[in-house]
Amino acid sequence: MSKSEFVYITYIETSAEKLWQALTDGDFTERYWFGHRATSDWKTGSPYKFAKQGTPTIEGKVLLSDPPRKLAYSWDSCSPEAKRERTSRVTFDLEPRGKVIKLTVTHDELDEDGKTLRDISGGWPLVIASLKSLLETGRGLPDEAKSQAA
Repeated sequence: MSKSEFVYITYIETSAEKLWQALTDGDFTERYWFGHRATSDWKTGSPYKFAKQGTPTIEGKVLLSDPPRKLAYSWDSCSPEAKRERTSRVTFDLEPRGKVIKLTVTHDELDEDGKTLRDISGGWPLVIASLKSLLETGRGLPDEAKSQAA
């Protein structure tokens, strides 16, 4: 199995602290991640999970927590189709650039032909666009954006 990675970069007009909160606060994640709620204390070594309507969707361990600069966690999909894949890793790098934050999302250690890589290749751009919209306008993308992107 070879390693694959997905990298997505965007610029968001917000503060690093507010972006960090949006990445780690379940009330925020539900608003831009189409109902997926994050729960953790976000300390290095702690478990985390995302759940939609109480059903776990993603879980793992916080690998690095350096607020408000860098967050990394392991990624284990709870979907039966992805259960046989290796655990991957997501890293968020937040770099202040004047009045904006450069956000780099790197999802690596993926199976080259796996379901997770296919899912996140369309999923991350949609989730990050919704995050950007929420922080800049107060509204995440509407749910129909997710169904139209599929």
